[in-house]
Amino acid sequence: MSLIQVSNLSFTYDGSFQPVFENVSLQLDTAWHLGFIGRNGRGKTTFLKLLLGELPYQGSIHASVGFSYFPYPVKDSSQLALHVLEDIHPDFLYWQLLREMNLLGLAEEILYQPYNTLSNGEQTKLQLAVLFLRENQFLLIDEPTNHLDMLGRTLVSRYLRTKSGFILVSHDRTFLDGCVDHILSINKANIEVQKGNFSSWWENKLRQDAFELGENQKLQKEISRLQETAREKAQWSDRVEATKIGQGPCDRGYIGHKAAKMMARSKAIAGRREAAIAEKSKLLKNIERADSLKIFQLPYHQPTLIRLQNVDIAYGERTVCRDISFDIRPGDRICLRGPNGSGKSSILRLILGEEIPHTGEVRIGSGVKLSYVCQSTQGLGGKLQDFARDQGVEESLLLAMLAKLGMTKSQTEKDLASLSDGQKKKVLLAMSICQRVHLHIWDEPLNFMDVISRTQLEELLLSFKPTILFVEHDKMFCENIATKHISLE
Repeated sequence: MSLIQVSNLSFTYDGSFQPVFENVSLQLDTAWHLGFIGRNGRGKTTFLKLLLGELPYQGSIHASVGFSYFPYPVKDSSQLALHVLEDIHPDFLYWQLLREMNLLGLAEEILYQPYNTLSNGEQTKLQLAVLFLRENQFLLIDEPTNHLDMLGRTLVSRYLRTKSGFILVSHDRTFLDGCVDHILSINKANIEVQKGNFSSWWENKLRQDAFELGENQKLQKEISRLQETAREKAQWSDRVEATKIGQGPCDRGYIGHKAAKMMARSKAIAGRREAAIAEKSKLLKNIERADSLKIFQLPYHQPTLIRLQNVDIAYGERTVCRDISFDIRPGDRICLRGPNGSGKSSILRLILGEEIPHTGEVRIGSGVKLSYVCQSTQGLGGKLQDFARDQGVEESLLLAMLAKLGMTKSQTEKDLASLSDGQKKKVLLAMSICQRVHLHIWDEPLNFMDVISRTQLEELLLSFKPTILFVEHDKMFCENIATKHISLE
């Protein structure tokens, strides 16, 4: 058994007064399949960099294995894929690589194609295949699902389940359930390790949260009752003490004794109150704020917003999808499904009015207003107030929405380019939610988004039932949200 021992780990970024980690101690077994979760901006990627030794820290990290990080930086993506893999691991055996590729559903011929011509999903699988060939290495896997379609996620989850051990950062609940046996969670007040998959961790968290909320409510009532009782005892003691005036020596002694007893009772009650307050202070530290979101779409008074009839999309001689027909009606929540490269994003961009080569008919209803969230967060930068103004949204409304999604005031004051990908995605989604439109079009909205925020979005869409066309590979989200599925397979 190999262990990773973290003792009294503390880390703060230069220029920041808020520590990311403070006196963290934990022990991990390198045979564990660890799912690593926590809200965006809590420090998951930072923790992986600390394990890799890329950042200075206080405390100690001892491990009997080396660490390898996914995704591996590719210096020259124009090389053949085989040469890129040789840069990652020069000593791998070719037959072993083919064995791993077969498990991941990859064909041998892609090794002899330029790396940058492969799909993101193929690049993800190739890197995982070669990294797991390295001996005495513990793999740190940072959000691999962002570039995988639903089938790819199933394959990779099944593949990871057969490996010896790793730390996996992911927010896809179904994916985690398929391949992890322990959860490492960064909570509001601590970091903890728990045996089981995501579903068991989530069930335990909900149970613990409910218990603490109940205890907090009981203690609050008890504290209020004790405060009132202590106040009454103190007032009684003062009134009794006041009756000593004008009494004889014996009477004054008796009255003083009676007042002292009442005061002692008052102090005892106050002591119980302080103990209850101390007990209450131990609760609710890891309760995640997950306020309900609101969305108000403009009503559309025609039966159909958008209609596609017999649409084919082709780039040159390559046809990516053909004979696509569907209507979008008010209240529809349509999930556009299909493997990577099947034309999902092209369909969305066609509806948005981009010059996409196609045949067939696309009809957009008169006056239909759209809001779009793209897959990528690249290019987002500048001040939040400038971004809000450019998008025609009130800054105060956007800030309130971001606060509900778990972003702090200090985070929203930063240049948007400096935020994590998860925080950037929250900015894009919050902006879209705040816009008054008839139809929301979201392309993989859950990329980089933490689990708490995913459940908030689900509750939003189920509560307000907006009209939405979306592409998403999170199986649980699609099953919970979609009223229609359009398959491009």
